[in-house]
Amino acid sequence: MKNLVVYYSRTGTTKKVANSIAKELKCDIEEIYDLKNRDGAIGYLSAGKDATLKKLTEIKDIKNDPNKYDLIIIGTPIWSWTMASAIRTYMNVNKTNFKKVAFFCTMGGGKGKTFEHMEELCNKKPKALLELTTKEVKGNYLFKVREFVDDLK
Repeated sequence: MKNLVVYYSRTGTTKKVANSIAKELKCDIEEIYDLKNRDGAIGYLSAGKDATLKKLTEIKDIKNDPNKYDLIIIGTPIWSWTMASAIRTYMNVNKTNFKKVAFFCTMGGGKGKTFEHMEELCNKKPKALLELTTKEVKGNYLFKVREFVDDLK
């Protein structure tokens, strides 16, 4: 089975988890780049606002065609209890190319209905789910990643 980890990360937390998942699965990885500046306090506030309003954003062209993979593992930070706008855009553009999906998220607080929103957007039930707090990612989180990866096999 050919897998692809796709993620967006504003601060590096989601990137760290994505890299761990890709390493465990020995699979391809793709970072989604938001073309809107999300740096600093203003970027943080606009990120939350855009997520709340379920806005799409412009993203950099992707390298990996999701249609060539059996499973797409999609990761997002939580912004206003939902997915980041860059992931919403990626999923909106590519959802018809997904055969199977799995989701993971990183968060400072609660995940809200993020996974439900992701499932609705791509109209696919995820094979597995992983949620990690920022505090967990700064500590010992790899056991949760390994459990998630085991669920994918």
